[in-house]
Amino acid sequence: MTNNNPIGVFDSGIGGTSIWSAIHDLLPNEKTIYLADSKNAPYGQKTKEEIVALSKKNVEFLLENNCKLIVVACNTATTNAIRELRNDYDIPFIGIEPAIKPAATNSRTQVIGILATKGTLNSELFNKTAEMFQHTTIIEQVGYGLVQLIEDGNLNSPEMTQLLESYLQPMIDANIDYLVLGCSHYPYLIPQIKKILPDHIQIIDSGEAVARQTQNVLREKAGFTDGKNNSDPVFYVNSNPAVLKSILENKYPVIEKDF
Repeated sequence: MTNNNPIGVFDSGIGGTSIWSAIHDLLPNEKTIYLADSKNAPYGQKTKEEIVALSKKNVEFLLENNCKLIVVACNTATTNAIRELRNDYDIPFIGIEPAIKPAATNSRTQVIGILATKGTLNSELFNKTAEMFQHTTIIEQVGYGLVQLIEDGNLNSPEMTQLLESYLQPMIDANIDYLVLGCSHYPYLIPQIKKILPDHIQIIDSGEAVARQTQNVLREKAGFTDGKNNSDPVFYVNSNPAVLKSILENKYPVIEKDF
């Protein structure tokens, strides 16, 4: 089955570009539309009702742009809203949730850390997943302030370093050997995180797994492009476009639009 419509990707801001990048690397011929709802970031401090409403708004925008598949490139939106999205819209959705399973399965110390938003850690979906690994101690830490610093372009600020040290040191002291990044913004912090963590602690994010699942869903349901109408990915943002342009290294068009 051939389908030349684009893949839609949305996040509460620029963080989901880490997911988009993994998808684009695996499926370079597919057209993509990325939606950054930076005006409403971070989602992690909002109520479930607010997150569902914002997620539906984003989906409506992507459907207006004829997307064949939508990737919810936000842990908070996935864990709080994907059930409602799948119920309300007749289109395949791919979600992203913290990669607890590979960390818990491979951990030798049976202690893993997860750095995520409050909205993700408090969600029913996250807690159901965590309950499957009762023999593993999961050290949970809300990354208060991290998303906002990234959205403001303060990726390498002293404040960022100070926050990361305060969040990660208790995990180090608890003898974790895996750190799960439970927010799509956080892969951009890996260089700073590596400076703080001992070398033996492995960092896991969900980008490659989501890209492989996207490929599977295209094969089974949505259809691949024929590759004849290649075009640059399009990025939409509703606030602070300079930060998104910087993250993308000015390689692609960024359109500021109120949605």
